[in-house]
Amino acid sequence: MSENEKLDLILSEMKEMKKDINDVKNDTNEMKNDISNMKNDISNMKNDISNMKNDINNMKNDIDNMKNDINNMKNDIDNMKNDISNMKNDIDNMKNDISNMKNDIDNMKNDINDLKQKVTKIDLTIENELRTNIMRVAEGHLDLSRNLHEAMKPNNEIEMLGIKVRMLEADVKELKQKIS
Repeated sequence: MSENEKLDLILSEMKEMKKDINDVKNDTNEMKNDISNMKNDISNMKNDISNMKNDINNMKNDIDNMKNDINNMKNDIDNMKNDISNMKNDIDNMKNDISNMKNDIDNMKNDINDLKQKVTKIDLTIENELRTNIMRVAEGHLDLSRNLHEAMKPNNEIEMLGIKVRMLEADVKELKQKIS
């Protein structure tokens, strides 16, 4: 091989190597683009992961708030249960009071009926005994009144006579004065 041939061979190999280098450069540029894209994708993924973490933290906070709300609701339910139990006790007490009041009312009705019977007996006694006795007393009073008037008649006559005597005395005095 001659030198020209060697040189041609070297040149041809160099051309090939240039071509290979250009191919490698192109591949490297593509790889760089791919790496840059991957970096962007990784950065986006990091942002997405950060957003997901924030969302998860928000969800945790929401869950904690829900737990607090549920605990508050449980407390409210317990309070309501206590209130309902107290109301049941109050209702039972009211039922007992109403039952006692019914008994008292029944007793009062019996007492009223007893009183009505007593009043009826008293009315009958007044009608049958007292009225007749009052009538007797009234008749006796009338008799007494008549007797009093009869007894007063002579008294009235005496008074009339006394008035006539005084009038006559006055007349006699006048006559005496006229005579004298």
